[in-house]
Amino acid sequence: MSTNTAVCNVCFRHCELREGATGFCGARVCRGGKVVAENYGCVTSLALDPIEKKPLSRFYPGSRILSVGSYGCNLRCPFCQNSEISWGDEVKLYREDARIIDPEELVSIALNYRDRGNIGIAFTYNEPLTGYEFIRDTAKISHENGLKNVIVSNGTAELDILRQIAPYIDAMNIDLKCFDAGIYKNTLGGDFEMTKMFIKEAAETSHVELTTLIVPGINDSIDMMREEAEWISSVTEKIPLHVSRFHPCFHMTDRGPTPVSTVYELAKTARKKLKYVYTGNC
Repeated sequence: MSTNTAVCNVCFRHCELREGATGFCGARVCRGGKVVAENYGCVTSLALDPIEKKPLSRFYPGSRILSVGSYGCNLRCPFCQNSEISWGDEVKLYREDARIIDPEELVSIALNYRDRGNIGIAFTYNEPLTGYEFIRDTAKISHENGLKNVIVSNGTAELDILRQIAPYIDAMNIDLKCFDAGIYKNTLGGDFEMTKMFIKEAAETSHVELTTLIVPGINDSIDMMREEAEWISSVTEKIPLHVSRFHPCFHMTDRGPTPVSTVYELAKTARKKLKYVYTGNC
């Protein structure tokens, strides 16, 4: 590696960046010979959501949580539902209009919403681990103030990143986007094995729920869901799985919504191995 570059160690890409260059995720940059989170404290989205919207069905059901998003993502899902802050053409505009909020201020905002049922902070909308340092710093203060911390992630991160934030994280919803290494690599730009390792270790330290968005022609086969459910059950049969219905969006408008009957059939398949299976967007 050149002395004028630095390597990002957040995910499998290990982007080698020259001074001033930005990584594949669009959120991490080389400054002063180190890779740092350019999206630190940069808030593009802030909302008080039902906890079930994350989705988390077995973590403080009926409560609300302050949900915060930034920008950047290390995957390239063609069906991205938050493309304007993840990797679409509009990211730059949203970044320029973003509000800078430091960890102390975000915790203060969360505390002010306690009287409206808020239990804490959820880092979500874009891929939050592209700016894990902000999660680490904020979640520590949040815990000190008696709040809960949630991450909604694609699980594409090195275990060292997970270990830095795990002491302060109470729950995660992790996307298990399909159960096929080729699709992960060629369609999503991800790493199947990294995601599985992340899920396994996260389940040892936090409450974990998984979401699989069922996209016609990609991951809607009974056999794939059977394999997925068997693997999840090998971690623990008690991990809740959300089987969610796809609607056309972003770069994937060449097909219709997933038939509701398909979602129900795949959920039925998963229930043969898992204790808690939910359907979404139906």
